[in-house]
Amino acid sequence: MPPFEPLDIYIGYDRQEIVAYHVLAQSILERSSRPVRLTPIALSTIRPIFDRPPVSAQSTDFSFSRFLTPYLSGYAGWSLFMDCDMLLRTDVAELFALADDRYAVMVAQHDYTPRDEVKFLNHPQARYAKKNWSSVMLMNNARCRALTPEFVQTASGLELHQFKWLADEAEIGALPLEWNWLVGEYDMNPDARIAHFTRGGPYFADYADCDYADEWRAALNRTTSVATGR
Repeated sequence: MPPFEPLDIYIGYDRQEIVAYHVLAQSILERSSRPVRLTPIALSTIRPIFDRPPVSAQSTDFSFSRFLTPYLSGYAGWSLFMDCDMLLRTDVAELFALADDRYAVMVAQHDYTPRDEVKFLNHPQARYAKKNWSSVMLMNNARCRALTPEFVQTASGLELHQFKWLADEAEIGALPLEWNWLVGEYDMNPDARIAHFTRGGPYFADYADCDYADEWRAALNRTTSVATGR
């Protein structure tokens, strides 16, 4: 990849967490050493290719639409998908530098059981193998051609989130857990690259004092700041 070709980043956009998208975008922009193309995956913008009805188990608008990332990328190059409830704490180019052409997708391979029965806004906390693997995906788009709009529209949640669309699990590469650090599930880690507010972000009153909340609020202040003079 040429050094100044923009990095393609797709972010799940949820109507319940609008502020989360914008703060994540700010945290990416202010630390990146490379140009970035940020694309929100918002249901209102993809209805011509995706109109899957919601199911009771999904807690975000992008539970399934995240898997359209390779299609939206023209099945070319590498793209990054991120949930919106995150804060990037370092240069996103460092994550793209881990891209390895041996793999179709690279993820943080969590092995944990969620602490809660319910999470933010009383959504049920689903438990399944490979939980949260798909919340940060570095995708080798040419090798993800099984993810057509038709397939994403009809495949089951487990088919998608457990990567059953790949021919072989050996096509899944491992990222360090620091690139998808689960706030409240893991202990505070000063070396976390991505803080993932998976139980609920500091924009919800119940999680206002969670780990990294002060960092998130500082990023919110920068997101909403305006110049008042020179």
